[in-house]
Amino acid sequence: MFRAERSKSTLGSTFSLLELIYHATVRHIRRSQGNAILGLLRNMVQTVLLVVSFYVMYSLLGMRGSAIRGNFLLYIMSGIFLYLTHTKAMGAVFGAESSTSAMMKHAPMTTAVSITAAALSALYLQVLSMVVVLYIYHAAWGPIEIYDWVGAMGMVLLSWFTGVALGLVFLAAKPWAPGFVSILQAVYSRANMIASGKMFVANNLTHKMLALFSWNPLFHTIDQARGYTFINYNPHFSNWHYSLVFGLALLMIGLMGEFYTRQYASASWAARR
Repeated sequence: MFRAERSKSTLGSTFSLLELIYHATVRHIRRSQGNAILGLLRNMVQTVLLVVSFYVMYSLLGMRGSAIRGNFLLYIMSGIFLYLTHTKAMGAVFGAESSTSAMMKHAPMTTAVSITAAALSALYLQVLSMVVVLYIYHAAWGPIEIYDWVGAMGMVLLSWFTGVALGLVFLAAKPWAPGFVSILQAVYSRANMIASGKMFVANNLTHKMLALFSWNPLFHTIDQARGYTFINYNPHFSNWHYSLVFGLALLMIGLMGEFYTRQYASASWAARR
């Protein structure tokens, strides 16, 4: 039998793993849409539709006065971009191939590679869509000024990280109760339409209202992102450190849960999805 030669050195193994992750990421991106351009356009259209929907809602309900002083569309996009990044990352990891998948029959493939590829594909699509939408708005309608784009981008990555960690927890629990966990994941995604805080800023909320939203790591990253985006907004009731610690804790729980679940993997689980 023919067998592919593998490097036994640490550097060679590292490059082989990175190459495997790259190809798995490309495969994951093309899985839902064979054409990469059409996949990007689909993601962009979804983003633009959400922005337009919230713009119309704010205008009809007279809520524009509650927004931060500055570019109103940038205020809306700062919340929607982070919400979509968090939700898409969670959904991608939740839908990643598990240990019972047919892809795992190929020797180099592992669940770690599958999860990493799913997370990176979601990040790639969201960041690319975000950059293209911002550029089109900047070129067609008016210049966009971001006070601290490095900090704002850091909050995007932190939103992605917390989504990956939460998706990993759901993925580890899915084989034990696939129906219930799928419903729980969907409910969390829908609830974040409001609980993420993209419709308002933390500084304008009362203490009772803050208690309803401060548990959510996405609420903190969106509020902090607006502090980095607008020079005249200083968030007092949110903290990005909370989101980082929250994400790290969920990541550890998810890794332990996925390792435990893998020990009891059964081919019959595929039929329960």
